[in-house]
Amino acid sequence: MNTLEGWIARPDGMQRGTVHLNNQIEAVDVDGPIVAVPTDDAPRILPGFIDPHVHGGGGGDAMDGPDGVHSLANYHLRRGTTTLYPTTITNPWRNVLTALRGIDDVRQAQQNELLPDLPGAHLEGPFISPNRLGAQPDEAVLPTPERVEAILAMNVVRVVTLAPEIDGATEAALRMAKAGIRISIGHTRASAETVQAFVEAVREAGGTIGFTHLFNAMGGLGGREPGIVGACLADPHAHAEIILDGHHVHVTSFLAAHAALQDRLLLVTDAIRATGMGDGPSELGGQAIEVLDGKATLPSGTLAGSVLTMDQALRNAVTAGLPLAKAAHLTSGAAADYLGLTDRGRIEPGLRADIVTLDANLHVQSVLTAGRNVPGIG
Repeated sequence: MNTLEGWIARPDGMQRGTVHLNNQIEAVDVDGPIVAVPTDDAPRILPGFIDPHVHGGGGGDAMDGPDGVHSLANYHLRRGTTTLYPTTITNPWRNVLTALRGIDDVRQAQQNELLPDLPGAHLEGPFISPNRLGAQPDEAVLPTPERVEAILAMNVVRVVTLAPEIDGATEAALRMAKAGIRISIGHTRASAETVQAFVEAVREAGGTIGFTHLFNAMGGLGGREPGIVGACLADPHAHAEIILDGHHVHVTSFLAAHAALQDRLLLVTDAIRATGMGDGPSELGGQAIEVLDGKATLPSGTLAGSVLTMDQALRNAVTAGLPLAKAAHLTSGAAADYLGLTDRGRIEPGLRADIVTLDANLHVQSVLTAGRNVPGIG
């Protein structure tokens, strides 16, 4: 049995103690008061990060097939992500299906490899609005019954981004929700009323609703036109992703979203293959992009994903004013709740030993996935 000593993330703050673990957490012994800010430099012990929206990293992309999935998974594991959902981008339909097969191949073989857990894929394209593509290629298609059945037959998609206003969206959402897929609203020009009707229908079918990268590719919030953002923030049950990289969302908008959603807001990276590769040219979905000063854009200037990692997202949340334990929930427990992952996301006995330890500056010192230590970190 292994042990970790330091400041443990608890629901209400940080507390000194010891975590005993094998492949799961066996016991958590704590001593002393719960504090918002640790009072010494002992390691900060947090649940491993969970990223439901990650296209790439370390030179690999989910659209590349198994080799690309391996590359991105290995890169993000070393930054503390112990659970991730490789995410597709809008492409010709045959390319999307090929990418999903590649993700599934790696998912099926992951037990024999030191990788993050890959519960499944996030299908971000192609069932989105052609009028709100963001940086997605212009290959959007409708979610016809035939396409939906093809997706379900593969049994790899766990989250799907849908624009509620496109033809067939509600029928597709109901079918996928009944199969346990999370329905995430994004890349859309829908009105608040359309969103609310869509959400009500999905929930009546037993589905879980999220919003894809809140504030991005969905317009803004106005006093007379609340739009998608207003529908999300007013919903007492919705979950929402947010990209806290300093480019996609102003810190005040992040804090406003957190004030409304609290524990239902989850930090994601939306990371692309250029993540970890420095500034310079790269690509996204077959499109040329440029990374400059950590900001990825198309030639038009449109943001094209991010080069964010979850450990940096955590640091950004703390810099924005969130206590460390609350930021830790946004990088792990919030996603676990949204995705139905009841065996992880917290430092509690009986859960998977997916753990990241950080130094006093919140930089990664060590990563454990199901109790296995990732070598060469720190």
